[in-house]
Amino acid sequence: MNEIFNDELKKLRGRFMEMGINTSEQIYKATKAFIDRDVALAKEVGENDRLINDGETYLEKHAFKLMNIQKPKENEFRSIMSILKASSDLERMADHASHIARDAIRIKGMDQHWPDIENDIAEMAETVRHMLEKALDAYVYTDERTAYSVANMDLEVDKQYVQVHEKIINRMHAHPELIKDGSHYITVIHLLERIGDHIVNLVEWVIYAATGKITELNPGKADPELVNRELQKQAETQAKQAGQNKNV
Repeated sequence: MNEIFNDELKKLRGRFMEMGINTSEQIYKATKAFIDRDVALAKEVGENDRLINDGETYLEKHAFKLMNIQKPKENEFRSIMSILKASSDLERMADHASHIARDAIRIKGMDQHWPDIENDIAEMAETVRHMLEKALDAYVYTDERTAYSVANMDLEVDKQYVQVHEKIINRMHAHPELIKDGSHYITVIHLLERIGDHIVNLVEWVIYAATGKITELNPGKADPELVNRELQKQAETQAKQAGQNKNV
């Protein structure tokens, strides 16, 4: 019985990793579809969203089935519960990617590109995908140190969001005719920021699996002014470097 349990738990972990990899791919394809105005790719993201949903359903079903095979040990129970909770976050990330893809379809007739904003969006997407990749690594090895480092990376996503949001708003103020177009860009960066938050939730479940403790790891929630302080420090450093270069 114990051998059957271990085999099934291994399969469960494998399916969770597969769901995580598919979610990362969805994020990449959705943002690429938006930037490239690629309707076919956007529709592909929408179709693949069902696979992510099916993955969550599979994990839920088999997690409860696994616990009926035999009573899991404490660490095994935490591992199973972390999969259940973290898979819900993966499903929400994929939903956000699907919404980005829908915006790609909505703006297919939009003639004007905002290249600088689209570059910023691509960078945000790359940051959150890197976060997700590291979060999955933390899950595989039940690595607390990596889990904490992933949570800290969310600060960079928040900083990117604030900076890009300000750029978009300023442009919309200067050119009211661009308000409708700008709103689509705001939607996308907001969804990417939310994906970052869900990745932090995921590594919180890694910590739970390792320690049994439920910990708040989102730095922005713990300190709402942290992002603004970090951006102020960044601006002061850049100004100081510019002054030094001018004097050279």
